Amino acid sequence: MDLKQYVTTVEDWPKPGISFKDITTIMDNGEAYKYATDQIVEYAKKVDAELIVGPEARGFITGCPVAYALGIGFAPVRKEGKLPREVVRAEYGLEYGKDVLTMHKDAVKPGQRVLIVDDLLATGGTIDATIRLVEEMGGVVVGCAFLIELTYLEGRNKLDNYDICTLMQY
Repeated sequence: MDLKQYVTTVEDWPKPGISFKDITTIMDNGEAYKYATDQIVEYAKKVDAELIVGPEARGFITGCPVAYALGIGFAPVRKEGKLPREVVRAEYGLEYGKDVLTMHKDAVKPGQRVLIVDDLLATGGTIDATIRLVEEMGGVVVGCAFLIELTYLEGRNKLDNYDICTLMQY
């Protein structure tokens, strides 16, 4: 299936010059959403993932159905102040400043094989911070899976030591 035909490109959103790749048109098509999920499930089996981790919010949308299909757990990564129990935190750079991601301190067991799933690989900053969180808890990142990779932003370079699966590239 050519998933690109289900991605809607929105020009000049959220600001002029941006060519936004909207995945909601994959999600609202049951066949395309199932196909994309099944592709990541197969990758998760290949890397023998024991836990799926996804950053908010689209990492939830792509990661949760993968975890469900595999019968394994899902651990959310959230912005600071959104998780109710003790957390580990990682700062990461934004275009104008820094932000912080957090995970529950007990979300990943030492030695647990973790697949990080998100909708989009752009600059790699969010995923790099997510990897640091998983590894701080002793987890082993066995791969990172994305629906879309924006190759011109070279996010893959930040994730040099990790196996990466992308379903579409722009």
